[in-house]
Amino acid sequence: MGIEKGIFQRTELLLGKDSMSKLAQKRVIIFGIGGVGSWCAESLVRSGISNLTIVDSDRVCVTNINRQLLATTQTVGQVKTDVLKQRLLEINPKAEITALQKIYSKETHDSFELENYDYIIDAIDSLENKVHLIRKATETNATLFSSMGAALKVDPTRIRVAEFWKVDGCPLGAMLRRKIRKGEKLKKKFLCVYSDEVLENKGAAATCGTEQCLCPKSKNGPGDPDLVNHEWCSLKARINGTTSHIPAIFGFTIAGLVIKAINESE
Repeated sequence: MGIEKGIFQRTELLLGKDSMSKLAQKRVIIFGIGGVGSWCAESLVRSGISNLTIVDSDRVCVTNINRQLLATTQTVGQVKTDVLKQRLLEINPKAEITALQKIYSKETHDSFELENYDYIIDAIDSLENKVHLIRKATETNATLFSSMGAALKVDPTRIRVAEFWKVDGCPLGAMLRRKIRKGEKLKKKFLCVYSDEVLENKGAAATCGTEQCLCPKSKNGPGDPDLVNHEWCSLKARINGTTSHIPAIFGFTIAGLVIKAINESE
């Protein structure tokens, strides 16, 4: 028995040979590999997805360690996509993992060739870029799954899956719907993972306070030189608290939706 056969033996036992073949053939792209996207990527590769593109512009920050799969004290400062690609290939050395250290935006979206994918996963934070991705993804033949906000939450029993227009109690979902109502109609429906729990921050907002902090604009580092001093924290109206388990459950849930869809497909 080859190593690849052994890796997926238990999954094939449940899903069957035909589904494993379909999993290996589907092309998936994940935008954002932070608290939600990183766990989603890991689950997909462990489940048999072997053609995966991961997109993120950031390097690992010490404040990522509490919730992002790829973040450890040993990876701070490294390019997120590079770190995650290495880990995913350690899980399945035969997987085709494309790592793109890029920002998805109105200006860059053509370069991603969304029409070439079977499944598109939206796990990005930027509201403007998220709206644009949703609009463009729903114009393709791909199936889109989107993550709503995973911050300010603790209770895993309040995590839900619903069609975008039926997401209830999620501030990010409400903002997205307001933005999209002002523009053109979406071409098709898609499912979202969300929670209606909204807690308040109890601690005081601050930088990480370490010498490894990336928030003050960095002057050097690995990866794309044009993104060396890029970070999202300073662009946010405020930073919200997060836990480790909620983003991970969001990511695993999206991965589960992808596996379920492929398993049930003709």
